[in-house]
Amino acid sequence: MKFRYAMVCSSNQNRSMEAHCLLKRQGFDVASYGTGAHVKLPGPSLREPNVYEFGTPYKQMFDDLRRKDPELYKRNGILPMLKRNIGCKLAPQRWQENSADGTFDVVFTFEEKVFDMVIEDLHTREHVLMKSVLVINLEVKDNHEEAAVGARLTLDLCQELEATDSWEEKVDDIISTFERQNRRKIVYSISFY
Repeated sequence: MKFRYAMVCSSNQNRSMEAHCLLKRQGFDVASYGTGAHVKLPGPSLREPNVYEFGTPYKQMFDDLRRKDPELYKRNGILPMLKRNIGCKLAPQRWQENSADGTFDVVFTFEEKVFDMVIEDLHTREHVLMKSVLVINLEVKDNHEEAAVGARLTLDLCQELEATDSWEEKVDDIISTFERQNRRKIVYSISFY
């Protein structure tokens, strides 16, 4: 694979991890992140989410929720999701704290608010390398079914990008063809490291 990819959602749990795991299985050089202040998972009610710090291992979250209410968290898909995450990487990471991870060629976000945060963060970084990075937002609802669909669409788009010599020259055509074929609107921007 030619390019290095980052998958970014709010908590580095569902959408970014579904795409991360799929791309990793397909041999892509991929990492994933969240942009939120904390990692939030559904709790027993909307007003009682489970909140963790970024860097808390997925296994620790899994054990915590299994101890709290195994039936609830199995039924709502949180335990199976965390089990998938455990097989992909150790813990959720925060985008704004990822500079030590190096640069990416392409960054995918799955929500406009996250896209805006990634663009803002890249603009505030020191641009010493002047290396371009393509940031793409593919809007995906934050549920397990849509995350699986979004991951497959992300894989398709990554494969199209990989088939080019340089995404800079072909990105407009690739995006417009993708939008037409999948009836999905894509927002993208180019930033720099």
